[in-house]
Amino acid sequence: MELSTAKTVQFHKRTGSRKEFLKQNGELLAAILSGVLIVTGWMLSVGDWPLASVACYLTAFVIGGYAKGKEGIEELIRDKQLNVEMLMILAAIGSAVIGYWAEGAMLIFIFALSGALETYAMNRSRRDISSLMARQPDEARLYENGVERKVPVKTLRKGQVVVVKPGDLIPVDGTVVEGVTSVDQSAITGESLPVEKKAGDDVLAGTVNVQGGILVRVDKLSDETLFQKMVQLVQKAQSEKPPQQHFIEKFERRYVVAVLVSVACVMLFTPFLLNWSWNEAAYRGMVLLVVASPCALVASVMPALLSAISNGARRGVLFKSGNHVQNLQGVRVIAFDKTGTLTKGVPEVRDIVAFHGYDEKEVLQAAASIEQLSTHPLAEAIVKRAREKDLPLSRPEGMESVTGFGITGKLNGALWKVGKEQFVDAPFVERAKERVNEFARQGKTVVFVQRERELVGLISLEDVMRPAAKQVIEELKRQGIYTVMLTGDSEETGRSLAAQAGVDAYYANCLPDEKVKRIQKLQERYGKVVMVGDGVNDAPALATASVGVGMGEGTDVALETADVVLVKNELKRIPYTVRLAKRVDRVTKQNIAFSTAVIIALITANFFQSITLPLGVIGHEGSTILVILNGLRLLAAK
Repeated sequence: MELSTAKTVQFHKRTGSRKEFLKQNGELLAAILSGVLIVTGWMLSVGDWPLASVACYLTAFVIGGYAKGKEGIEELIRDKQLNVEMLMILAAIGSAVIGYWAEGAMLIFIFALSGALETYAMNRSRRDISSLMARQPDEARLYENGVERKVPVKTLRKGQVVVVKPGDLIPVDGTVVEGVTSVDQSAITGESLPVEKKAGDDVLAGTVNVQGGILVRVDKLSDETLFQKMVQLVQKAQSEKPPQQHFIEKFERRYVVAVLVSVACVMLFTPFLLNWSWNEAAYRGMVLLVVASPCALVASVMPALLSAISNGARRGVLFKSGNHVQNLQGVRVIAFDKTGTLTKGVPEVRDIVAFHGYDEKEVLQAAASIEQLSTHPLAEAIVKRAREKDLPLSRPEGMESVTGFGITGKLNGALWKVGKEQFVDAPFVERAKERVNEFARQGKTVVFVQRERELVGLISLEDVMRPAAKQVIEELKRQGIYTVMLTGDSEETGRSLAAQAGVDAYYANCLPDEKVKRIQKLQERYGKVVMVGDGVNDAPALATASVGVGMGEGTDVALETADVVLVKNELKRIPYTVRLAKRVDRVTKQNIAFSTAVIIALITANFFQSITLPLGVIGHEGSTILVILNGLRLLAAK
């Protein structure tokens, strides 16, 4: 009984995989079979078997033309308008009626082949998302009270802990709480090498735990993960058509009617106007029906656009719509938010200065001991630096926090104060004044450390620049793009960080509404402007810009407002994104120009009677195939 059940399961798996294969490759298989039948029909006609030859051609018509014929008829019934598929079916039937069975069958074959290639472009784009979805595990190893058990990922709650063993897919977005490992994040971020992870580091659902076993705290529910956002964004982008494609499809409907009218005029009036025979007029009408069809023009945009969206998804750039790919074309200015975009968004200790016989180590150790229970970002940065240096921290007595100013507490009976300049009341030595002024010029934040009535030290902190920021700005400048930094920080901080990043201009003291005004002024002066940001305060500017680019680890508001999302805050993807958009523009213009030129050349040749129906079929459908293949090149764009 068990053996029978196992065989049944295997049978259903094989059957399901065959169905999926046929679904993905049905059009291509039909086109190939149609081609085989055409070759067989031609061999039979050479061997003087005319009826058998016609039977092969007729079968090729049915098999090769079924998918496109069905699509054309359904669209005709639904939209009550003629379409390019109906033109091809009419051309093939017309060729057969006037005795050109082989040419009609060849038309169907090449048309089916070009349709199969276009379907391949769409399937390939969807396949990248399917492969992503396949990386989302259904089960996780929940770890509670020292016991490990498998549970559905959808049932996990925030704060629970899961075990991830070597080779496992990480099931959640979370934080490593125990263990050290390396994680392959290539499916999400496009990084080629595994990234080291230890306690306190974040990990993403859908990535692969390469080496050690780790415990991960669940930070996001299964439907809130970055992985799920990626899938949803790309699926939405694939389903939307850009204005260029809408224009072509609108033009197609009118053009199809014009072609049919032109064909009727050629068949009815050229015997009188050009002294053609009725047979010649019918033949030239069929050639015109073939060569004037806008198949290549219709396929000029979407295969290229879908290929670019797929390429971006594989490299950690998510377009919410094909419109945004086109909006990036011709961009002249990119404006960056500072905090969390050009910088890491987390302060780090940069300098420690000691006075009155204390050394830097003692100042840091005392400040970290006082600050260790505070959740303020500056306090956390000081404590982090002390722990990096393995300094033992003491528990302060009588700790008191003064919101917005600092913290007081006793260590070994002595009163310590750690906070702003206004918080301390000890006299400044001359050297302390000099260093405070120096740090201010550099845009650094200064924390003052006082023991009893003496100022014993200064700690400067800074929101440090992302390692890739300067390189990204340089690359954008090489592309001829003007770069701007917008920040809510002071003039001194803004000037210092702008110099570090190498941007062309900066604007400091920018509140959210001021950022919007700056974007509007840049648009008035330069045209298209891209805004890159990550915070709630960036959302209005992201919405105002020609294209808003959100950082993947930014706030939900910024991600919702943005048109393009950079997974994992990777600034280095911005130059690539601009180049990709330019390539899409170049490829679609090539396709439109080439397809239009081919149609004009073939129509002209037909009126001069210098092209035959077989050459017309090859020229027209061959151009369609070339246009689609040109668009598919964007799948491999680097």
